[in-house]
Amino acid sequence: MSSFGRLLIGLGGLLIVIGLCVLLAGRTGIPLGRLPGDINYRGKNTVFFFPITTCIVLSIVLSLVIWIVNRFIR
Repeated sequence: MSSFGRLLIGLGGLLIVIGLCVLLAGRTGIPLGRLPGDINYRGKNTVFFFPITTCIVLSIVLSLVIWIVNRFIR
């Protein structure tokens, strides 16, 4: 059970770090969710929003962070 507790604490810490990064991005003017290439369609009764560019940028950044962390752990 102690390994499960450590996992929960680690995931909680990760969520805190992600939340702080999102807050800092908003305050510095980085338009996450409003980048060029994000799809935004507004019809009469429908709204469709797909942040494809934001997803790609976040995927690249998270991949780099995980790669760097793995390099330091080994």
